[in-house]
Amino acid sequence: MRVTSVANAPVSFGVFELSDGPPPLTADEMVRAIADAGYAGIDLGPVGYLGTGDALVERLDGLLLAGGWADLPYHDPGAFRERLPTLDATLDVFAAAPAAPEHLAPRPTLGCSGSPARFARPGGNAPGLEAGEWAGYAARVQEAADRCRERGFEPAFHHHLGTYVETPDEVERLLELTDVPLCLDTGHLLVAGGDPVTALRDWASRIGHVHIKDGDRSILAQALADGVDLRELMGRGGFASLGEGELDLPGVVRALDEIGYQGWVIVEQDTLPGRRSVEQNIADQVANREKLRELGL
Repeated sequence: MRVTSVANAPVSFGVFELSDGPPPLTADEMVRAIADAGYAGIDLGPVGYLGTGDALVERLDGLLLAGGWADLPYHDPGAFRERLPTLDATLDVFAAAPAAPEHLAPRPTLGCSGSPARFARPGGNAPGLEAGEWAGYAARVQEAADRCRERGFEPAFHHHLGTYVETPDEVERLLELTDVPLCLDTGHLLVAGGDPVTALRDWASRIGHVHIKDGDRSILAQALADGVDLRELMGRGGFASLGEGELDLPGVVRALDEIGYQGWVIVEQDTLPGRRSVEQNIADQVANREKLRELGL
């Protein structure tokens, strides 16, 4: 039996770690828009954006914290060690989040700082890790996951375009080498050549978090032809509103039912600030919530 709650994320409004300049809307405006659209939770976004401690709880005003991105350079041993305190800072924020049922506790979303070649050519089969690099990479992912568990949080690793774990085969390899649950992102997997519905079934025992995102591979193909990077792919609408891309959304919801998924489903529509109006972003997230509601989610 599926037991889920639906959240949204600041990245749907162009608020994320790689953004420059002030956010397109304040944290209070963000929370109000997501709550008014009918979502039960929100992702953290950049640490500090939603506040910390009591200020975070007060700001969320009934919304639950679904998760939050913790970016680490697993491919670089020295940089990984230097950046570990940023993971601790994220976990400190989680520790102050509103209390939630166990299956809806916030998930540290372990992301990779990425591959310069793949960031410049997302989904374009740029070289990934060498065979001899996988053991060290996976060991550092495992270390980060264990660090989360020591603080009482179960993490999930997020495969992502522009990083060293981008393709379905790379996801498989990471799952083989670690015991870390997977944050399955339907849009990133789709654009990287995977089938999200099949992935939900095949990796069911390892899925701990789900990001529902639509994707458009025709926009990716044009972006690659034009030589633009991952940021510009997002700006061009490579991640569409639900139902406007190639994602089999009804199939995804059916698969969640079939595997008895329990946890958060976070709607994301990655975009860059300034590419669409705040009003359009809000309207899209209202429509996205309604599409899922129509499918029983």
